[in-house]
Amino acid sequence: MRFTEEQYHEIDVLIQFNLESLQEGIKVHSTAAPEMIAATQRLHAKGLITQPDGGYLTSLGHTAAEHAQALKVIMTSTQLEES
Repeated sequence: MRFTEEQYHEIDVLIQFNLESLQEGIKVHSTAAPEMIAATQRLHAKGLITQPDGGYLTSLGHTAAEHAQALKVIMTSTQLEES
């Protein structure tokens, strides 16, 4: 099963959160790209963020963002570790 385009946009929103501070959220303005606005609204509907236009990560959202950000680091790494 592959990610849908909508899921890619949701992941893109999740990787924008600063995981170092639970007190730092994001705000997706009405002038943002429509796909980012829709992704943020879907993340809110799924219970991953506190507001339809961003806000803060929920506990589940924090876990999802951790995984999304870890995957980004792994996929953009220039060195591959040998097993």
